Amino acid sequence: MSDFEQRSTDQEARGTTPGRPWTPMEEPRQAALHRYLAAVANAASTRDAPEARPTDTELKAEAPVSVPRVPAVPRVRDVMRVPATSVPGDLPFLDVAHTLAREGVSAVPVVDADDRVIGVVSESDLLAKAAVAAEPRRHGLAGRLWRHRLYEKGHGDTAATLMTFPPVTVHPEQRVADAAWTAAHARLKRLPVTDHRGRLVGVVGREDLLRALIRDDDEIRSEVETRVGQSLLDPRTVDVTVENGVVTLRGRLDGEVVPELLATVGDVDDVVDVIDDIDAR
Repeated sequence: MSDFEQRSTDQEARGTTPGRPWTPMEEPRQAALHRYLAAVANAASTRDAPEARPTDTELKAEAPVSVPRVPAVPRVRDVMRVPATSVPGDLPFLDVAHTLAREGVSAVPVVDADDRVIGVVSESDLLAKAAVAAEPRRHGLAGRLWRHRLYEKGHGDTAATLMTFPPVTVHPEQRVADAAWTAAHARLKRLPVTDHRGRLVGVVGREDLLRALIRDDDEIRSEVETRVGQSLLDPRTVDVTVENGVVTLRGRLDGEVVPELLATVGDVDDVVDVIDDIDAR
């Protein structure tokens, strides 16, 4: 993700202008966003790589009674929401607005008679129409450019004439990491999920992708405690707490083992930072 996209996403997440610092209430959201962006960046660097699977030799080497299972790769089908709200192309402007308000969403897919997704209509599309209606005449170069961009949407009366197209969609069998990359690249909050014929089967939001891509604090703490137990003779000498992906280690240890322990904990997936609160002897 480029620096521009990073800044834009940060601004969008906190709903502010550039330069305003995060408030204490927003800091957990910032931490979650940064973890999400890290997962998306990792997906971008590995999305073309084949999925790792054990070879026949590796499987045969295991004991017959304990054949390992390949960890499940999260797919869009595992996190998408069904049924998905949609609107027909001929739905009037006001009914589209009512649908968005009733469902509490910022955008909905527009479908044809065969339930194929032909576009997406959003609050932004409706605002374009409202803007043209409120100020039909603007003078000067800026005004002409403004009207040129909004003319089509501003004079639409149905979902099909207001929608943005072609739609950005994902498929149920796609990896969650790839869907996250698509959402980040297109800067979309929600993605329609379609089958191989383009028919709507669900919808997936950034919050759904976030939950699938990063583990919660309890899961992180469990793995950290396991790593600590493997590194120390007496793991009870170290207390582990995790908050928003930040791990804090407290206790008393031999100073020689602390650096290696911190590095081990820092290598755990989804750990944002490690705070060293250990009393080194």
